[in-house]
Amino acid sequence: MRYILLFGCFILAVVSCKNKTENAPDVGYDYAPERLGKYVVYDVDSTIYDDFNMDTVYYKYRIKELLEDEYVDNEGRHGIRLVRFIKKYNDTVSYDNIAWEIKDVWNYTKTSTALQIVEEDIRFTKLVFPVREEITWNGNANNSIGDWQYNYTSTDRAETINGTAFDNVLTVTQKDDKGNNKIHRQYYVEKYAKDVGMVYREIKDLQSYTVTAAPVENRISKGVIYKLNYVTHGYE
Repeated sequence: MRYILLFGCFILAVVSCKNKTENAPDVGYDYAPERLGKYVVYDVDSTIYDDFNMDTVYYKYRIKELLEDEYVDNEGRHGIRLVRFIKKYNDTVSYDNIAWEIKDVWNYTKTSTALQIVEEDIRFTKLVFPVREEITWNGNANNSIGDWQYNYTSTDRAETINGTAFDNVLTVTQKDDKGNNKIHRQYYVEKYAKDVGMVYREIKDLQSYTVTAAPVENRISKGVIYKLNYVTHGYE
């Protein structure tokens, strides 16, 4: 009888552990994949408003971001080299017929609590875990840009990005400043899809020398409008 009771207790313990494992909360790690060889391709459109030369310059190109290899940083943390390639747009040649050129090498560090990316030697805290709507954090805590309170404005939502449907997308609003003086407009947002990573980025950093009731976007004197859109992803 004693053996039967012990066996029964063992079974209950196993089932309990199994249920705990099966019901473990999803903290959002899948929004920041870290498998080596993963790449994402994007189309980029950028408009520069140059007040010095009184000119507007348009740029169009394609970017590929590749998680290439691992390293250990100076704090002893596991990191990945994020290699970025570029194809410059040519209206007479398909992107398929243009070779990739190396543009940048960034650093991609994912821990149990955050995703940090070093872009042009500037470290940003892109995501924090667990992923929950309305959570806020200082995305510039590890750089000198200043306190920007990033926040999750939506999570786990179905969304279509540049013609591709994703089941789970989160939106990070990094800054949304309409400017009390009506001469500045700053809007920085990124979107991430599960098992893919970043699928969208938009930047508006604008200034106007005229003050009217119209949005700054309708009376731009200088600044930049930048949009990055998902094209495809895979492994190599």
